[in-house]
Amino acid sequence: MTPETLAALIGFAFVMSLSPGPGNFLLLASGANFGMVRTVPLILGISFGFLSMVFIVGLGLGEVMARYPVIDDILRLICLAYILWLAFRIARIRSFGSADHPAARPVSFIEAATLQLVNPKAWTVALIATVTYMSPDGGIAGLLVMIGIFALVNIPTISSWALFGAAMRNFISHGNRTRIFNIIMALLLVASIAPLLIFAR
Repeated sequence: MTPETLAALIGFAFVMSLSPGPGNFLLLASGANFGMVRTVPLILGISFGFLSMVFIVGLGLGEVMARYPVIDDILRLICLAYILWLAFRIARIRSFGSADHPAARPVSFIEAATLQLVNPKAWTVALIATVTYMSPDGGIAGLLVMIGIFALVNIPTISSWALFGAAMRNFISHGNRTRIFNIIMALLLVASIAPLLIFAR
């Protein structure tokens, strides 16, 4: 990988990782509701799910998806249902928890990875990354190097969303702010997939 390609890949990974989307809105909500430590599985799950997709696409699944567009339509429907379920979970959180009313649990590693695997936006980014930045003669070694670079950028970048949420934790803990915050986050989570439906082929 040339220095120019490396710089371009780092920039692409940074922008894609930082941009608003279902995963990052979940991280923001989780950081605020559960704190940074309990959000770590969500961070790792999102990153693992996406990087697994890049690996699978790099092995040739991207060509299969391009040949059978119905796969994208199926992913959209599954993603919509999954996002609505996650949004419902977030909207139901009324407080950080007490002895009588424990808070809902954070999104798990497996649930986060699953979200990425059904997220058409994530599949699109994976396709762009492999087509644009993977050397045709790099083989699996080249693919793994690209994934490693993406991981080094992706994990700290998406963690910033959780850190921002954790920084808001004290502010939203008073009165009805937690309930209002979580309803807003649930709406933003649903809104984040609207382009997938509006601009569906």
